[in-house]
Amino acid sequence: MTLKHLNQSELAHRWGISPRTLERWRWIGQGPAFLKIGGRVVYRLEDVEAYEAKKKQEMAR
Repeated sequence: MTLKHLNQSELAHRWGISPRTLERWRWIGQGPAFLKIGGRVVYRLEDVEAYEAKKKQEMAR
C-alpha cells in the first residue's frame, strides 16, 4: 500500500490558496489533518480528500 502525501505548496496549489492560509489554519486548528515529520508538514491525500468531501456536504445543506 502506497500512501501519497502533499506538502504545503502542493496543497495550496491544488486549492488555489496561499500557503500562508494553510499555516494560519494549522495555527487555529482548522483545515485537514496534517503530519509534522522532522519539522516538515505534510498532508495525507486521503485526509485531504476526506476534508474536501466534508466541505462539499456542508455546502449542499
